[in-house]
Amino acid sequence: MRALTESDVRASFINATDDELRMIEMPHDFLLVDWDFHDFLAWRDPASSKRGCIVIDAGEGPVGIVLRASDPGRSRSGMCNICQTMQPGNQVALYSARKAGPAGHRGDSVGTYICADLSCHENVRLAHPLAPNEVRAAGQVDMRLDGTRRRMERFVARVQEDTD
Repeated sequence: MRALTESDVRASFINATDDELRMIEMPHDFLLVDWDFHDFLAWRDPASSKRGCIVIDAGEGPVGIVLRASDPGRSRSGMCNICQTMQPGNQVALYSARKAGPAGHRGDSVGTYICADLSCHENVRLAHPLAPNEVRAAGQVDMRLDGTRRRMERFVARVQEDTD
């Protein structure tokens, strides 16, 4: 992902109201982000425990969406639909995003289950433990990274979709 400034990030949000844009806080470590390491930027808003933000680097520039989290609180394990990592139930949350444009003004939204702390880009980089006789295939982590990026891009595209 190319390096972004705070102004770039704030200008990228497609489904945020002016009030939300004023209230969103950048992640505490924003100035330390290793942009080469990130396929997308995702964080929980330090000012609001229910708000999350995602910014992807689309071909024409960054595109950001504001998310709203449900309470995780489930006791069963669940799978993140973005990084496809199994997590304990309290570490996966249903996130919804108001659609952009007229559809969002009518109240339309889309949702999916995502890691509660929005750490998908880090989770896919962790190697799964191998069985004693198992060998890790070359490129396996790269395939997981590509899949995670594509699934996040598709989710953001669903937010951008015009349903009129």
